[in-house]
Amino acid sequence: MKTLAGALIAAGALLAVPAQANEELAKKSNCLACHQIDKKSVGPAYKDIAKKYKGQDVAAKLAEKVKKGGQGVWGPVPMPPNAAVPDADIKTLVDWILKLS
Repeated sequence: MKTLAGALIAAGALLAVPAQANEELAKKSNCLACHQIDKKSVGPAYKDIAKKYKGQDVAAKLAEKVKKGGQGVWGPVPMPPNAAVPDADIKTLVDWILKLS
């Protein structure tokens, strides 16, 4: 029984790591200066983005917007380009955000 409980705890910890790791990547990439996970700040909440695009195949489109910047979709405040963030990190972040719904 202890083995099963230990396995379940370990599995839960492994499932939590990617979410934490991607939140850390968002911090490292300075995304959280304008975005929060569950509430609007300068930019929309990540959960609101996930809700808006739920079920749509938009990861590549959103990754391009993150890379190049944009304006008008969520209000008048423009999102600056993030050209210094590696493409692989942007893909990881976008995938993580879209799974928050």
